[in-house]
Amino acid sequence: MKKIIKMRQMSDNQEGTIKKVSAFGDMGRRIREMGLVPNTEIQIQGRAPLRDPVAIKIRDYTLTLRNHEADSILVEVEEEQQEKA
Repeated sequence: MKKIIKMRQMSDNQEGTIKKVSAFGDMGRRIREMGLVPNTEIQIQGRAPLRDPVAIKIRDYTLTLRNHEADSILVEVEEEQQEKA
């Protein structure tokens, strides 16, 4: 069963599909320019020791996002994979 959660709530190595980017203005534009658009597959690669930022794999590259940026991205994941962050 699928569930939609914020990217920040995903666990390490968890995969999902971006469903919505709710950021507006400059931050929303920057997120979309990095390729974080609906129907894009992503995987969480890891987190810094204090849990911010988060590294994600998208297409053939890895990028990092701050938690406040990851909060504005909704991702569809398998429900049994979800863990609370």
